[in-house]
Amino acid sequence: MNSVTTAAHPRRARALRWAARLAVGVVLLVFGIWLILFVTKGRFLKPYFEKIATSRLHRQVRVAGDFNLYFAPFNVAFLADGLTIANVTWAPKSDFLDARHTALTVRTLPLLWGRHEISVADIDGARVTLQWDAAHLHNNWTFDDPNAPPAPFEMPVIARGTITDTHVSYTDPKLQLALKVDIHPLTATNSHIDQAVGFSGTGTLRAKPVSFSGHVDKADQMLHAGSSKLVLHADAADTVIDLSGTMPGISDITAGHYHLAVRGENMANLFDFIGVVVVPTRKYHLVAEVSRDDGTWNFTRIKGVFGDSDLTGVMGLAFPKDRLHLGADLHTQSLDLLDAAPFIGYDPKRLDALGTKGLVTNENGHPRILPDASLRADALRQFDADVRYRVGNISTRNVPVSQIDVTLNLDHGKMTLKPASAILASGKLDGSFALDVRGDTVMTDYDLRLHPTPMGKLLYRFGVEEAGTSGTLSGRLALHGVGNSVRESLAHSNGRMVAIIPRGTMWARNVQLVELDIGTFIQRMFQKKLKDPVEINCGLVGFTVRDGIANADPILIDTRKNVITGRGDFSFRDESVDVGIRAKGKTFSLFSLQSPIGIGGYMAAPHLKLVSPQLLERGGAAVALGVVATPVAALLAFIDPGNGQAAQCGPVLAGATAAAQRTVKGQPRKDLGPAKH
Repeated sequence: MNSVTTAAHPRRARALRWAARLAVGVVLLVFGIWLILFVTKGRFLKPYFEKIATSRLHRQVRVAGDFNLYFAPFNVAFLADGLTIANVTWAPKSDFLDARHTALTVRTLPLLWGRHEISVADIDGARVTLQWDAAHLHNNWTFDDPNAPPAPFEMPVIARGTITDTHVSYTDPKLQLALKVDIHPLTATNSHIDQAVGFSGTGTLRAKPVSFSGHVDKADQMLHAGSSKLVLHADAADTVIDLSGTMPGISDITAGHYHLAVRGENMANLFDFIGVVVVPTRKYHLVAEVSRDDGTWNFTRIKGVFGDSDLTGVMGLAFPKDRLHLGADLHTQSLDLLDAAPFIGYDPKRLDALGTKGLVTNENGHPRILPDASLRADALRQFDADVRYRVGNISTRNVPVSQIDVTLNLDHGKMTLKPASAILASGKLDGSFALDVRGDTVMTDYDLRLHPTPMGKLLYRFGVEEAGTSGTLSGRLALHGVGNSVRESLAHSNGRMVAIIPRGTMWARNVQLVELDIGTFIQRMFQKKLKDPVEINCGLVGFTVRDGIANADPILIDTRKNVITGRGDFSFRDESVDVGIRAKGKTFSLFSLQSPIGIGGYMAAPHLKLVSPQLLERGGAAVALGVVATPVAALLAFIDPGNGQAAQCGPVLAGATAAAQRTVKGQPRKDLGPAKH
């Protein structure tokens, strides 16, 4: 037993001696390598570095000038003059990196764990090109497998160093963004930036020029995990943007919290930058708080004005399934009429210059009022949206409008405004609007309903007294149009428009044309006001629209004294109006108007012909009679025998077409139809 133990001791001793010798040999080898590298600065490793780096990065790596790679004493020292890293094959010919001088000291221990911590960095004359491919599936700073998902851009931690004459370009074809950024000279010591990191640049965004400048203040630990203050100013397409706030570090700008102030001539220009189509606006100024959470850019505490209207709310921009989605909940307390007009296609610059006169244009010597701004159908197909917009009231001169509430949904080129509602003179207006731009032809469906609305409040500004007026007005507009603007869509529309007046009374201060009875008008004109309200049995003003032409179908109003009918049409194509209205008395009266009153001209400038050609002819006969007979004879031409036929109100209140209308005796009416007067 002792002999075995005695024999084991020499073997262990020899093993220990060999282990010690091996350790010493390894140390000597490492020291020798370190010494060789330190003395030679590792210049001989240049071809090996280029080969290994090319293999690891899947890019061609070259060093045109001096090269160092060694331990100094424990950290890795790297120097390369004329360092270039080629771009990916799908990118333009420019290199990903082209640096005149690069000197780095990399901490060894963190490097073993896959962390890139640079204690010293001196970079001069660097040109960095950052790019996305056209499909936004790959970027050129993801260096691993070319088919791997794109990685976020990460900056290494830098403790000390200088960066001079360095420029960065960034290109994103999907956003149509191309920027060139100049990094102002930067010096860092002991994890502190010695002065603000300044930058400036120019570029284009969706074919519009952009210029910007800014700096990072108090960046004590900017290149570590501390917070920094970013200040940015940008000018683009009549838009001025000021952004300031804090961010965790220069490599994590998206995790910051910022204050945004933006102003410009037209809010549509601002959203153009991100590929979102919004309605045009007059001059605006907005502020908001900006942050990013779970992939969504949030704009909260939005507050500002556009034109003479206010705006508050929240908004979010996200990219689910790599498709832009805009969500918003916005509110305007008081919406000016001129600020509402651009929503349907009127030119905000023209409105700024001309006011309400800017709603009317002159084409071929005729006034036009329907807006003709073209829809950007191609852009509407590129994003989705869910937006709710509420308005307290619209400042209008004639009809009070309040409590507007619209929900907009846009899904792959199909846009709906549903529900959409408003309070119109104490009555409710609601309906829906659908716009389909998925095909080559833009199709629009309009469907609006006016629920029973007091005529006293609705027509108060037109001379109707609320006291003594019990009548109400209901209506509906249902049209299907084809075209790339409101004007074009209505010019190629089909459908029906009706306004219905059930039994009630109307009392007016301005008695002109009341019941369209000239005798009553003359009498009441001298009395200054009505002593009795007009008693309405029922009324219907209906138009059937075929390919942009709206034919009266029918115009029929039954009052206690008269039956009022109308024929004619108006055109959405050229906006001309040609309608005749005739009143037939139910009882005998003087000066009752049997000949029609003509409403002609254009939508933007209609005119009323109180004395129609037919009436002028009859007036001429009366003058002739007055010459040869007594003055009483001159009245005979204006005598109405009282043959008006009362209306059956059922089809009237149902909004039926002219063919379905009946007299009180149930007979088809022969005084209605689409024919012109």
